[in-house]
Amino acid sequence: MLAHSFHGSTRFGLALKSAAALVFGALFLAGCSIGGGRSLIGGGGDDAAGTGTTKVTAGPAKTAVKVAFLLPMSSPNSAKVAQALKQAGELALFDFDNPNVELVPKDTRGTPEGAKAAAESAVKEGAELIIGPLFANEVSAAAPIAQRANIPMIAFSSDRKVAGNGVYLLSFLAGSDVPRIVSYAVTQGKTRFAALIPQTEYGRLVEQSFLGSVKQLGGQIVAVKSYPQDANGMLAPVREIAELAKKGQPAQFDVLFIPAGQDSLPALAPLLPYSEVDTTQIKVVGTAGWDYTGVGKEQALVSGWFSAPDPKGWTDFTKRYVETYGDVPPRLSTLAYDAVSLAISLSNNPAGSRFGTATLTRSSGFAGVDGLFRLRPDGTSERGFAVLEVQRFGNQVIDAAPAGFTAAQY
Repeated sequence: MLAHSFHGSTRFGLALKSAAALVFGALFLAGCSIGGGRSLIGGGGDDAAGTGTTKVTAGPAKTAVKVAFLLPMSSPNSAKVAQALKQAGELALFDFDNPNVELVPKDTRGTPEGAKAAAESAVKEGAELIIGPLFANEVSAAAPIAQRANIPMIAFSSDRKVAGNGVYLLSFLAGSDVPRIVSYAVTQGKTRFAALIPQTEYGRLVEQSFLGSVKQLGGQIVAVKSYPQDANGMLAPVREIAELAKKGQPAQFDVLFIPAGQDSLPALAPLLPYSEVDTTQIKVVGTAGWDYTGVGKEQALVSGWFSAPDPKGWTDFTKRYVETYGDVPPRLSTLAYDAVSLAISLSNNPAGSRFGTATLTRSSGFAGVDGLFRLRPDGTSERGFAVLEVQRFGNQVIDAAPAGFTAAQY
C-alpha cells in the first residue's frame, strides 16, 4: 500500500514571496491575512507558559485544530535552530490549501522546567497534538503532562529512551539507515562483512543494528573493529582490517562497513589505501553520515555505497525555504515541516481519533520531505532510504527509496 502523501499544492511564485514578505516582515500585526482572508498570523493569545508566542492560524471556516509547537525559542544555545524549525512548520501551512490547523508555538527555554510549563500551557489551551520538544530532557519533562491529558507528542529527540507511551520520535535515529545498506549489499551478492565502528554511543547503536541486519539477511560477520575518534588511534584498527583484505591476496570479506560522518571520515578514509586495503576487491559502504559535500574527495570512498534520504526532497525544500525566508535552513528543519504536515493531513479526521495511536502508527506511513516514514507503536520511527554511490563530484542515487512500506517490515 502506498503511503499517503501529505504534500499539498505548492504556491511559491511571486504571490508567496509577496505573502511571506507581508507576514514575516510585519510579524506582530494582528489579523494579517492573504489569500482571500485566510488568517496566517493571529494575535499573541494566552501566554500561560511565559512564552510570548505568536499563534499561526489557518482555516478559520471551521473550528481549527490546535497543535502546540514546543521549541527552545529563548535558549541562548538553540534559539537559532528553534526559529528555523518554527519557520519550517509555518512553511508547511503555506504549502497546503487552507489547512484546518492552528499552530501554537510554546517556548521551552531549552530546559526541562520550561518544557513542562509549555506542555501545561498547551493542554490548558486545548491542543490535540504536541510537536516537539527538541531535546531528550525536555521530552522527558513534558511527556507526563501530555500523557495525563491523552495528547500524543511528536518529538525531535534522537534518544530512543524517551520514546513510547504516546511519545513518537520523528528524528533520524542512530542505526535506522543500517538495514537498508546491508540489504542492498546482499542483493548485489555481497554477503561477507567487516566493519570499522566508532567508539561512541552512536557507534554502539549502529553496531547493534549492523549485527542484527547481517544475521537476519543470512550474511557472515568476518571482523568488527572499533576505533577512537583521534586520528592516531584509528590506524591500528584499520591495519587489523587490512590484514584481511590486502592487495595481492584474496579478500576475506566482500563489504567494509564504515558508519562514520564528516567529523571523522576525512581522517579515517585515507588510512585504507595507506594500509593497503584493496578497495577494488571489496565494497566500502556507509550510512547517512556520508551525505556531505566533498565526500568524494576521499579516493577510497569513490564508488562506495551509503543509505540516506533521497537528496531531491532536501534540495526542493531548501529552495522553497530560501525563497521565503532568505536563509539556508539547518538540516533538522525538515523534521518540523514533516511534523506539521502530518498534523495538517490528519486534521480533518473525526475529533478524538484524528491523532489516535492507530492513525499515527498506520503501517502505510506518510510521505515527507525526506521520503517515506512511519511511526512505530514503540515510539520510534522507520524511514524509507535510498542508496547512493559516492562519485568524485557529488553523489548519485543508484537504488531509489521505496514508494511504500510492506506490512512484513512492520
